[in-house]
This record gives sequence, structure tokens and C-alpha cells, in this order.
Amino acid sequence: MDPPAQWEELRASCPVAHVRTAAGTDALLLTRYDDVRTTITDRRFVRNTPAGGNAMGTGPAFLDDEAGHQRWRRLLTRSFTARRMTALQPGITRIAHQLVDDMIAGGAPADLRTALGFPLPVYVICDLLGVPASDRERFAHWSDRFLNITRFTAEETSASGRELWAYMQAHVEAKREQPGDDLLSELVTVVDAEDGRLSEPELVFTGQALLVAGHETTANMIGKMAAMLLARRERWERLLADPGLVPTAVEEVLRFDANLGFGTHRLVTERVEIAGTIVEAGTTVLSAMPSANRDERVFTDPDVMDLARSPNPHLTFGAGPHSCLGQSLARVELRTVLSVLLERLPTLELAVPVEELRRRQGLLVGGLEEVPVRW
Repeated sequence: MDPPAQWEELRASCPVAHVRTAAGTDALLLTRYDDVRTTITDRRFVRNTPAGGNAMGTGPAFLDDEAGHQRWRRLLTRSFTARRMTALQPGITRIAHQLVDDMIAGGAPADLRTALGFPLPVYVICDLLGVPASDRERFAHWSDRFLNITRFTAEETSASGRELWAYMQAHVEAKREQPGDDLLSELVTVVDAEDGRLSEPELVFTGQALLVAGHETTANMIGKMAAMLLARRERWERLLADPGLVPTAVEEVLRFDANLGFGTHRLVTERVEIAGTIVEAGTTVLSAMPSANRDERVFTDPDVMDLARSPNPHLTFGAGPHSCLGQSLARVELRTVLSVLLERLPTLELAVPVEELRRRQGLLVGGLEEVPVRW
């Protein structure tokens, strides 16, 4: 749950560090806030995944084109408004209460990740896209293979990509035949000034990306949020005493998370200076986002979890034109889950010492294997 001491050392004395990636290639690791933010927002830094392309294997080339990427984002932004996501809150609250009911009925101790963290975002994203929640185990199978770079072979990852692509293609075709009141149906019929509609590959990729990104990241974050808040009893007690702190507490949890997964890969397209270091074109740069979120140049007492911290310009959802499209939905889910847990299980506590919590190995988005709790 704690950040490695090396992050603070690197920020202080070696903000542009030479490292070797898991693939054996040389790269530079950035640990300061301003430098990490630059790699997200500056067009001289372009996407460069460990696999050398789209992690799902079948995404359209438009994502590598800035104009095409922005057109795609504009189309989706119309559907992913904060107002629309907030309108989902009553349904999310009902789902959370039902899952807590089931967890209580099963008795303590329970794994919060399995009982609540994983199923809730799956139900929500399935409802949003108009795909059956009964397929959630298949989604877990596919997304784990997309987002875990050490557990599966390239062929297993590729096969999962083909399976999900075929699955989503069939759903897109069905929505064209019989549109429903869901996001996928809306995207099928959306009108764009340039070409009149999203292309078939863009539509299928969008559905696939939302399904994977829309549940795996939040599922892991729910478990990590509970673990961070329960790791020190005074944090949980403060929220019990003042539930109005839930929104700022969620932002602080997002900032404080030291287990966000691997650094974002970016390729430098032209010579650039970073923190006084000249970086040549063609260099791969990795961004340690959780280190940037602990930068003492930006955050007062960065290693203190301040549940009332404001403002809180963390980079967990990215920044600028590459910020997370689903951040409004993620915030609504996290706030709702936290509020329901505080209301229903005020005596909630970890069932194991914090030191015994285990990270999920190789997962791009970070996470904990289990979050055992009792009440």
C-alpha cells in the first residue's frame, strides 16, 4: 500500500532516470508531476504501448492519428457527460445495496473485491452498453488477458481479442437492427459532421474498449479504496463522522494510490528537454503517475492522506486531450460504493494485516488479489 522510497529519491535527484523495460528495451522514467503531465498533454509524446500497438490487438488505426482520435473523443464525449453519469447513481446505489446484502448473508470474513468490487462495475457497464450482465464471467476472462502482461501468452491474448471482437461485432449488428435505450445503440446512430457516422471498426472497438476499461479499472479501485481507508482506522472513523467528505475522500484515494500499475509508454517524436535533460527523438519515456501524484512540488504533505484535500489536481485520470473518458462514471461509482459501505457497514475492517494484502501481478491497471474484510 506504500510507495517505494525510490520515487522520492528519483524526484529529488534523478527525475529523468535510465531504466530497462520488461521487454529488455532502454527507456527513461519520469517521476515529477510537471514532467509526467507534459508526456500526457504534449503532442511531441505519442502512444507507444509495450506490445508496439493497441493492447487489444484489433483496434482501428484512427487512434494513432491525432485528428481521428479527437474526432472519436468528441463523439463519445457527447454520451459520457457528467450529467448522464450522475443520472445513473440511483441504479448504482440499488446494485451496491444488493451486493452488500449478499455479502452480509454470506457471512464474514468476505473478499470485498469478489463480493462488491468486481460485480458492481460489470453490472453498470453492461447496463450502460446494453449487453447482458450474465456474460460477466466472459468479460472477466477477456479483460484479464488484455490487461495482464505476464500471466498469459501472446497467442492467448490475441485469441481473447478475436473472441471479444466477434462478440461485440454481433452486438453492434443487433443494435443496428433493433436499437435500444443504451449507449451502444446511441453510438450506432450517432451523426458526425465529417462522415455521418462511426465506422464499423470504430464502433466495435469503442464497445470493446468501454467494456474492458469500464469495469476492470473501477473493480480494482473499489478494493484498493477500501483497503487504503481501512488501513488506518482514523480515516474510516473520520468519514463515519462526516460523510460529506466522501467526494474529496474519493479524489484523495485516487491520488494516494501507489498501486496504479505500469508507467504509461510514450515515444518522443522530436528532440525535447525534460527537467534539464535533452531527450532525443525515438526515445521511449515511461511516466510514473503514482509518483507524480506524490510530488511535494504540487501537493502539501503528499504522503499524508488528507480526506478533505482541495484542490487535488491528481493525474490518475490523465490530463488534457487524453484524459479518461469514463472518469465521471468512475467517480459516481466510487462515491456511491463508499457511501453505501459507510451506511451499511460502519464497523467494517480489514480481516488481515495490511502487510498481508497481495498485489495482482502483471496487471497493467494495478490491483489487489483479495481484500478480506469483516464487520
